[in-house]
Amino acid sequence: MTTPFLHINGLRKVYGNVVATDHVELAISKGEFMTFLGPSGSGKSTTLYILAGFQDPTAGDILLQGRSLLSTPSHKRNIGMVFQRYTLFPHLSVGENVAFPLRVRRAGKDEIDRKVKKALKLVRLDGFEDRMPANMSGGQQQRVALARALVYDPPVLLMDEPLSALDKKLREEIQFEIRRIHQETGVTILYVTHDQEEALRLSDRIAIFNKGKIEQVGTGPELYANPATHFVADFIGDSAFLGGELAAIADDRATLRFADGEVLAGVPLHGTGTAGDKAELMLRPERIELAAGPGREGATLPVVVEDVTFLGNNSTVTARTGWGDALTVRLNFGHPMIGSVARGDRLHVQWQPKDAHVFVKP
Repeated sequence: MTTPFLHINGLRKVYGNVVATDHVELAISKGEFMTFLGPSGSGKSTTLYILAGFQDPTAGDILLQGRSLLSTPSHKRNIGMVFQRYTLFPHLSVGENVAFPLRVRRAGKDEIDRKVKKALKLVRLDGFEDRMPANMSGGQQQRVALARALVYDPPVLLMDEPLSALDKKLREEIQFEIRRIHQETGVTILYVTHDQEEALRLSDRIAIFNKGKIEQVGTGPELYANPATHFVADFIGDSAFLGGELAAIADDRATLRFADGEVLAGVPLHGTGTAGDKAELMLRPERIELAAGPGREGATLPVVVEDVTFLGNNSTVTARTGWGDALTVRLNFGHPMIGSVARGDRLHVQWQPKDAHVFVKP
């Protein structure tokens, strides 16, 4: 069995009666861009801080190329770190800020000059060596922080919500820069965010955190198309959940009965359950068709349109079933029904059973 480049092995962190991380297990390949995604308090930042050496775990280990990091002080782990706040030294120039880690490591002047110029060129701030941080935009300051974290060629770069203080347009620009830098350097990146769109745009793989545990690990398309749990299905992408009851189960496929008596068979079932259990059907907006009347194939439900929002390249139709569950249908620009659907219309939604997922309620 090949030893992972970075192995988070059964990591657990407890603060009194609060379990911040609960046996987190994850193997990361060299050069991989791995994102920790989850809501506030889910354990993702705690895991990152233990990796950085800012906190000690209650149990478990961190292995870099097969060697434990726990006995190594944070400043000797040779791991780069970029924080939400830029943490630049305000009294030092850009060049002096970027050079700081090299001076701490007692590098020579020629090496410092060469590496600072290389790092600033990497983040597209050539010629900014003498600029003071106070005279730079937030995006420029974050790029300086990134250059400082990369200047000594760390094997691992940790990034904790580095773009959350920026506006949307600037955040997207820096996301592109981070992705480019990762591709050019090949550094292994562990990135923490609560923004699913950011995670999908940047990552090779994503670890979904919830209540101190990792619920699922996979690529963006894997997590979106095949969520393992109700939480993942709800957290990644847009989705609608329709309540029902399990009527039967066969070969990991469920037959679901809705409140109006409609029965849908052949839906992929996640987890275990028995007939009579309360369950929810998950649907993605782009997998739902909107029609004037019931379809001949697949599942069909009557709905009442509650709202229509035009978003340029698509229109979002919010509708409600007869028993009160809401769902969203996305109509791409050019769809024949765009412009003709209005609030209060009585229409039908339809979809194929294979495009839905059933989760049993706990």
